[in-house]
Amino acid sequence: MADGEAPHAREGARHDAEDRLRPDYVDAVLAEVEAGRPERARELAAPLHPADLADLFELTPSDERPALAAALGPLLDGEVLAEMNDYVREELVDALDPREVARLTEELDTDDAVAIIEDLEEDERRAVLRALGPDDRAAIEQALTYPEESAGRLMQRDLLAVPPHWNVGRVIDWLRAGEGLADDFWEIFVVDAGHRPIGTMRLSRLLRARREVLVSDMMQREQTLIPVLMDQEEVALRFQKYALISAAVVDEAGRLVGVITVDDIVHIIQEEAGEDALLLSGAGEGDINEPLFDAYRSRVRWLIANLGTALVAASVIAMFEGAITEMVALAALMPIVAGVGGNAGTQTLAVTVRALATNQLARSNMGRAVAREVRVALLNGVTVAALLGLGVAALLGNVQLGLVIAAAMLINIMVAGLAGVLVPLALDRAGADPAVSSSVFVTMVTDSMGFFAFLGLAVASGLVGR
Repeated sequence: MADGEAPHAREGARHDAEDRLRPDYVDAVLAEVEAGRPERARELAAPLHPADLADLFELTPSDERPALAAALGPLLDGEVLAEMNDYVREELVDALDPREVARLTEELDTDDAVAIIEDLEEDERRAVLRALGPDDRAAIEQALTYPEESAGRLMQRDLLAVPPHWNVGRVIDWLRAGEGLADDFWEIFVVDAGHRPIGTMRLSRLLRARREVLVSDMMQREQTLIPVLMDQEEVALRFQKYALISAAVVDEAGRLVGVITVDDIVHIIQEEAGEDALLLSGAGEGDINEPLFDAYRSRVRWLIANLGTALVAASVIAMFEGAITEMVALAALMPIVAGVGGNAGTQTLAVTVRALATNQLARSNMGRAVAREVRVALLNGVTVAALLGLGVAALLGNVQLGLVIAAAMLINIMVAGLAGVLVPLALDRAGADPAVSSSVFVTMVTDSMGFFAFLGLAVASGLVGR
């Protein structure tokens, strides 16, 4: 492939330079569906990767997706469903017969099948489970007993495990002759008589070893075990910290019950990172495919909460109504102090929430983290306060007003730095998610303190009366 050539350049006009499906290509497929030519629609879509087929459904208007699914027929398989956006997949699955959903999920690993079935309504879920084979049904039902977003929901049941007394030759022969083994794997787990993992073998080491070497002599004994009830965010952090490709999942008794692979973790990391950013803004799940009223409910409650905190700031302004009337310039300059303070608080808040989410912030370094943010706030406050004070003094010809607003800005940025780190820490200590509600409280603190510091200093300095 030539330098700079797009990954899908060989596929003609299906993808643009950024590897997204071209609008004219999507329109062409949908035009064939609307014209009643499903064979032509399948011909156009057949070369697409399952992830691209999933994108095709997501780019299709909601009311046209059932017709597209019917036209594509066998191209809509389990892999395509697994790659779909949750809302799009749920909408499409609702339109399919339970037996068809069962057929699609039987093609998938247990974790992907669970992701599809867990979003169904209870009656639909029972119908799909009844249509599954007994082995698949038992595996999925067991997975559904674990909490959502836990390792038990995330893990695959298909894995390879051997006893330590086998030799390399026997393992290789077993892999070659065995039927019903996992299709994709990177390592083989070594288990004792109680099916507890005692080591692992990477395929690279297995294939280079002599046939007579015992598994117990070549296995790697040190491994990272994932408790079946561990939250998926903690699982992702372990994969990131120890650079894992796969990891064994164990139950409460330490028995091997599944395996988690890095391809699943990539999705989790992406989801958790996006989720925290959206929660900080109060935008809910922030998915463009989210139903209208779900998006409304998730956002409006935080806007109402923000309205309440804004009333607190407004009450501070009301306390100094006379001072504002006496010097109109105060009303023009107040938003600057509050706005810059709010931005400073948001910066610190984002850093703190990320540190908590990635386990970088713990009790052992909490004091140092708070002290660091105070020093950063002091440096920022001195810099911004000096610039603002000099600018106001020069533009308005009032040195005293410049000194007052500089002092207020320094105070508010210092308070913003403290609030940005202490509010999420307090919420985390209380067992609440700091990404959900921290921004509302930090904004209240910076707005209220900004107005109070500026107007209070203006009165206290004699710049204006009460």
